[in-house]
Amino acid sequence: MRTLILSIVILGSALFIPKRLERAPASFNLRPLPDKIWGITVDDVYYFAPTLDAIKSLSKPVMTRVVFDPWIPASYYLPAVKQLAQISYIMGEVVNSDTINWYTRAQSVNRWKNYLNTMGNQVDLWEIGNEVNGEWIGKEIPIVQKITDAYDLVKSYGGRTNLTLYYNPGCWSKPDHEMFAWVRKYLPTKVRMGVDYVSLSYFEDVCHNYNPNWQTVLSQVADLFPNSKVMIGESGTRVAKKKQALLTKYYSMKVDVPAFVGGYFWWYFRQDMVPKTKPLWKTLNQLISSP
Repeated sequence: MRTLILSIVILGSALFIPKRLERAPASFNLRPLPDKIWGITVDDVYYFAPTLDAIKSLSKPVMTRVVFDPWIPASYYLPAVKQLAQISYIMGEVVNSDTINWYTRAQSVNRWKNYLNTMGNQVDLWEIGNEVNGEWIGKEIPIVQKITDAYDLVKSYGGRTNLTLYYNPGCWSKPDHEMFAWVRKYLPTKVRMGVDYVSLSYFEDVCHNYNPNWQTVLSQVADLFPNSKVMIGESGTRVAKKKQALLTKYYSMKVDVPAFVGGYFWWYFRQDMVPKTKPLWKTLNQLISSP
């Protein structure tokens, strides 16, 4: 989901592509991930105690997807991620879709190294690309190069990878940016065949309120990524009166696809469910408590 950046200082640098990938000082100690993932998204760690309490108080452990803001070093987020890792699984989103083209390829590699070296053992799953086929994201080849660099780095460090696609049925202007067409045309085979998880970002409000047949869509995704687990990687709405119904719809989704492990990753967790006294927190807790 595209975010609003209020102010930013961009530091330029000459393009430099490293001749080899540097390995982490020590191997990552990866813990097993559950067969069913209940995901939430946290896009800010400011005034973090109520967010931590809301996550800790849920009846089941969730996977917290932490969005790291552009140009902010990993050390800023490390204390929050360490606390989160004690009570939830962690997905790290190193670069969001609306900021990936702010970085040169060399800057992107350096950012990834900074995050992997700083918090590698705290993060269970690394999002190597976010909404990568979105038409606002930038030119295809530079985006694919950055995705591939991130994939290579995470794998060389011994981490798990997730790729988030933008599901856009009838919501594209360029045919080759339709999700399945983009994957077939642009995504390298080694990424498609090797990525550990692939997830779909979908916000009904921005796609004509279209209600997908998720059984069909996720089956097609699983066929296209035969070695990956499949998730809903972002969901949500800004429309207050729709929030409870949409939250319930996605977190109670029934899909008969062996590779499907849930996810959902409500984008507005911090806004809608913190503090835990908010009604939507109770709704989410009831949903993840269900068999």
